[in-house]
Amino acid sequence: MELMTIKETDLYTRICKFQLDELGAILPLSAKLAWEYQWTGIYTFRAIQEYKKFIFLAMVADHVVSPSAIVDRVWHYHLLYTHSYWDKFCGELLQQDIHHSPSLGGKNEGLKYQHFYELTLATYQKYFGNPPADIWHDPRLRSEKFSYQWIDRHQYWIIPDPIYWLKSKMSKIR
Repeated sequence: MELMTIKETDLYTRICKFQLDELGAILPLSAKLAWEYQWTGIYTFRAIQEYKKFIFLAMVADHVVSPSAIVDRVWHYHLLYTHSYWDKFCGELLQQDIHHSPSLGGKNEGLKYQHFYELTLATYQKYFGNPPADIWHDPRLRSEKFSYQWIDRHQYWIIPDPIYWLKSKMSKIR
């Protein structure tokens, strides 16, 4: 791990102190994230901290950065709070806009973003050490291969596919 410069330390400290949850909000951003993705309070807190590390990397890296799927979910939620994100966070704290630029799709775009993600992980390691595996997926696992679907869990049951879990366990045995 590399030590941060005084300027980087100041930036990271300010980012860490920024509150995504608005004071007095009955249902703050973190509660909405936890509810939407069925995360525990601790996991939600950790995901938000990793999002803040990602934003720090976006500010200091000399390359395009790409978030993990979990960090991207936090980023999407923060973007929904436009006043907090654009005015307070980017405008006042960072004094720079950080735009979310999704992939255009296709194999070449996938390879490009995989490269950006690998660079991001290398820069993360330089500043923070090994990223937590439950928030930052292995770069060999392309997030486009994940099959995510939003459903109302009050209306539907979710039953795990036994074949998927069997294949997963079998691959670990080999």
